[in-house]
Amino acid sequence: MKVEVFDGDAEELTAAFKELVPQLSKSNPPPGRDAVAAMLASSAITQFVARDEGDRIVGVATLVIFPIPTALRAWIEDVIVDESSSRQGIGSALTEAMLECARVAGCKTVDLTSRPVREAANHMYRKLGFVQRDTHVYRYDLH
Repeated sequence: MKVEVFDGDAEELTAAFKELVPQLSKSNPPPGRDAVAAMLASSAITQFVARDEGDRIVGVATLVIFPIPTALRAWIEDVIVDESSSRQGIGSALTEAMLECARVAGCKTVDLTSRPVREAANHMYRKLGFVQRDTHVYRYDLH
């Protein structure tokens, strides 16, 4: 297994998202090719992938880096490992690669959220050094 910043064609990533996104979210459909291409074109986003020995994408993770008045910050989104490849350290490897990227970029902090039912993911984040914050997460749905 190898983890890398994705630099391939949007078609390949779109196909991977079609398989992986439903394993994370039942309420959000996988993005189409145009949405993936727009995401890859964004200077704020670094898309990481994990590939198996056959070069198939078996994991994805998105790092968003953005400047705000208090510091350069990073946010991790949509860490997804194919169910057939779970328990192989892929989620940890993806997360560690994103942390290093954020560190090199000069970010002060890296945040993420994870639903409580994702027990294995929450355990992994704590093991990697993430600390649960004393905060409330709010969402305003625009649709």
